Amino acid sequence: MHSYFSLAGRTALVTGGSRGIGRMIAQGLLEAGARVFICGRDGAACLQTAEELSVYGECIGLAADLSGEEGARALAAELGQRIEHLDILVNNAGTSWGAPLESYPVKGWEKVMQLNVTAVFSCIQQLLPLLRKAGNEANPARIINIGSVAGISSMSEEAYAYGPSKAALHQLSRNLARELVSEHINVNVIAPGRFPSKMTRFISNDEAALAADVALIPMKRWGREEEMSALAITLCSTAGAYMTGAIIPIDGGFTL
Repeated sequence: MHSYFSLAGRTALVTGGSRGIGRMIAQGLLEAGARVFICGRDGAACLQTAEELSVYGECIGLAADLSGEEGARALAAELGQRIEHLDILVNNAGTSWGAPLESYPVKGWEKVMQLNVTAVFSCIQQLLPLLRKAGNEANPARIINIGSVAGISSMSEEAYAYGPSKAALHQLSRNLARELVSEHINVNVIAPGRFPSKMTRFISNDEAALAADVALIPMKRWGREEEMSALAITLCSTAGAYMTGAIIPIDGGFTL
């Protein structure tokens, strides 16, 4: 790997890293040389994924329930006992909720906003001391928030809270990028289109639904795992050192 993209000697945390986009990113960071912590509500699943990913480098699984502020505090406390600084934070944990407009429940709206926006804010807030210790002018610490093309486009697919939550996350990221740049912490957003994950399985398992979905994408396909990994590596390496406040769609042209 070219030195421009090397993450050797760096430590990363990927929330929601046991599957889907989180796992793709965790694997990419490991392959680039980073030590990677992954966390999720299902501690057993995180431990299993960490074991599987350990063929690429040092990967440690942690249990963390980010549905409330206390979970973010506990996660930061545990990491603080294990590491002295945190070079990379990837806020990937998230959720969705679909229902017809007339019956869309407030509890669904609140759950999506909590995990997709509030929990991200809490994680950044609680992990700031470790991020501040890592960043310097030559090599800033990196925060990558996983947004979505749903926060850019107007296609809700009856997941009424999801798009607004991601749009809020995009704006929060811009605000934090402006505020934290003086502390040598870069904040950027990856806004994925369709990638294979638990959240999109209901489409990929239905041949007709998949064909209809792909027809809306100019490249006529879903994203590949290595494409997500490569973008994350770019943002975390020398290639991304001069980037902050960017919202980057990776969607095969869908938002066009």
